[in-house]
Amino acid sequence: MASKVFKYIKASIPYLILIAITTPIVLMYTMLFLGSVSRSLYGLIPTEIRFDNWEFLLSGYIQAPGTLGLEAGRYPNIYTVTFNTFLLAISVAALEVFITSLAGYAISRYNFKGRSEFLTLTLILHSFPSVTLLIAIFYILNIIGLFDTLLGVILVKVSLELPLGIWIMKGFFDGIPWDVEMSALVDGCSRLEAWWKVIMPNVKGGISSVMIFAFLSGWSEFLFILTFIVSTTNWTLSMLVNALIGEWRFVDYGKLAAVSIYYMIPIVIFFLFFQKYLLRITIASKGAV
Repeated sequence: MASKVFKYIKASIPYLILIAITTPIVLMYTMLFLGSVSRSLYGLIPTEIRFDNWEFLLSGYIQAPGTLGLEAGRYPNIYTVTFNTFLLAISVAALEVFITSLAGYAISRYNFKGRSEFLTLTLILHSFPSVTLLIAIFYILNIIGLFDTLLGVILVKVSLELPLGIWIMKGFFDGIPWDVEMSALVDGCSRLEAWWKVIMPNVKGGISSVMIFAFLSGWSEFLFILTFIVSTTNWTLSMLVNALIGEWRFVDYGKLAAVSIYYMIPIVIFFLFFQKYLLRITIASKGAV
């Protein structure tokens, strides 16, 4: 009997640890949601249901606290800001997938001089914190005329995340047997056609993982937006949330909670659709095998 009790206790330990870790997180998100739709006692007990914090979905604008309805106190249109955020995220994801697919294939399949050194260099470049490069990046963007543009932020974001993406894609290409590619070449395909028609369909796991990480990184980007974007027309949602937190003396926590949830919803939907690919990130080429 004692052994069975000990067995049950041992089996329940991981679940108890999981509950202890997730409970504060669930409470925080619950308080965030309640704060956006109600006045609540201690953040958890609703005392008055109200949806005025979500009026920006109809008007498209959020009034800054203390501006008394003045047009100058409005933040940028929420849908323009959302479009900028989506454009940044999808552009970073598309460019990273395209470049890393070509670079990872070349490094995996071609034996050229300096190959090992190049791989080492990519890891070294990825180890540098991006904040240490802000001054140099500022000068470069200013010289080429891309300062205060989303295109400049996109190029910077992609270039700094390429090393990790190249290593991920190289690992997936290494898992594709040479026989698969040689069969395509024997059948008359060029190297580029074999890459596109035969190899790429067998590395969907790598493509999906690079795309997901790049999209999430672009959607949540804040540092480069704060540093290299000046005009409010190029704001993203991360910049809008930052403005709601600290630009004015008084903070409207209800509107801040509503905008934060609005910022999170696309990511939650994106994750629900693509989580199966994240779970398969370690599978290199199931189809090819």
